[in-house]
Amino acid sequence: MISFDNIKEHIIDLNDFQLKWRFTDTNYNLLPEAHLEQLMPLNKEASTFLWRHILTVDLHKDIPFKKGFFKSIDKAKLSDVNTSEIKKWLYQRGFSFDKEVYLSWQPEEAMVVPWKILIKYFDDFYYSGSDDLTVIDASLHWALLFYHESEIYFGSNEKHRPS
Repeated sequence: MISFDNIKEHIIDLNDFQLKWRFTDTNYNLLPEAHLEQLMPLNKEASTFLWRHILTVDLHKDIPFKKGFFKSIDKAKLSDVNTSEIKKWLYQRGFSFDKEVYLSWQPEEAMVVPWKILIKYFDDFYYSGSDDLTVIDASLHWALLFYHESEIYFGSNEKHRPS
């Protein structure tokens, strides 16, 4: 049975990941090898585990998050010209760069990445207008929703937020 304790046993090769083109195709972005090695795509079973975990707690029952789930919600609006502002906004969430976070796009598309990689390449992980991307850790004391309407929401229970 898959859990957060063993989810990394379900990492697949990037070449087997449906969204690999976002990181390996010169028409989109070609990440340096050192950064590609930090992408940990999950197999279908682990991706489904994450998807169901998010559904089980009804995280997105209301957009962006179920009412009352988080004590505070912060929002950023994306545009074609504010990439550096968004990176700064993500950085200000206060997580250590090496913190591993879980990304879930669809029931069978998920990945584990270090926080610093998400910040640096957020616009490769998320395509405004087509993607809804949920980013969590195992605690669910916080979550990010990259919403398809060019908005990012960060919900947290501040007393549990890492420094």
